[in-house]
Amino acid sequence: MARYTGAKCKLCRREGQKLFLKGSRCLSDKCAVTRRNQPPGPKHLRTRRGYSEYGRHLREKQKVKRIYGILETQFRRYYEEAARVKGVTGQTLLIILESRLDSVIYAAGFSASRAEARQKIRQNKITVNGKSVNIPSYQVKPNDVLKFVTVETAPRPEDEMPTWLLWDKNEKGIKMNSLPTRDDIHHEINEQLIVEYYSR
Repeated sequence: MARYTGAKCKLCRREGQKLFLKGSRCLSDKCAVTRRNQPPGPKHLRTRRGYSEYGRHLREKQKVKRIYGILETQFRRYYEEAARVKGVTGQTLLIILESRLDSVIYAAGFSASRAEARQKIRQNKITVNGKSVNIPSYQVKPNDVLKFVTVETAPRPEDEMPTWLLWDKNEKGIKMNSLPTRDDIHHEINEQLIVEYYSR
């Protein structure tokens, strides 16, 4: 399976903002965006220039792909799926991405980053409704219960849990109350630019 294996901090520097790809490091003074907020590459090419209209659309798409750790072919499939659903395409796309198993694990606090969540999922450490699932792109649905095979307590304080997730004390797992809404997604994303990119 193809995946990005380079330095994650370079991706944040390319976008000029924190994408929170390395967990707690992104919140510390060691964060590359804090220490050296300039694009990677040769020094004479590092100056940020204004983007064309196409460039703005492309950068927004690339940013969202990097936040969720997916490549172009899969991202386009998600967009096409969102376009078929009745509603606002851009918001539907983000809800689909946020409902991926690795994103739910990250939102619940089971992992410090989505990359770490994907690793744990592939190691068969997560069950969904009692069945082992090792596919990070698995779409979690309302009322699904996720368990970490070695966790007996809530991964984060209940008052910090997203409103669309609930710590089920009886099941000792995370239950998805409902699909996340656009307001639950706190990344700085202009999804309309992505829709315009694919609609051109």
